[in-house]
Amino acid sequence: MDATLTFTVTEEDTARAVGSGSLEVLGTPRLLAWCEATTCSAIEDSLDEGATSVGTRISLEHLGASAVGQQVEVTASTSYVDGRLHRFTVAARHLGGNGKVIGTGEITRVVVDAERFLSRL
Repeated sequence: MDATLTFTVTEEDTARAVGSGSLEVLGTPRLLAWCEATTCSAIEDSLDEGATSVGTRISLEHLGASAVGQQVEVTASTSYVDGRLHRFTVAARHLGGNGKVIGTGEITRVVVDAERFLSRL
């Protein structure tokens, strides 16, 4: 279970816009959301009807800045599976130029029955 998604940094993705700083560069919360979206894409085809996955643990290092307009490629690769638990290694890099790595981490997702999960709220 692997996936790669590409995103373009917009003004709405900046640290200033998402409330995580004052600079017009990719905000860490947005990078995290992109990494989670990529893990969802990776696990999606393996889910049974009515199932979904929920994030339960995240570790992310935001290693470099990305300007508005910069394209970012995020990859998610399965590193561990134990029943309903799926752990992914994630990496984000700039597209074009030198392909600089701007983020790395690990995201754990657990497969749940969507209806049953929501009924517990």
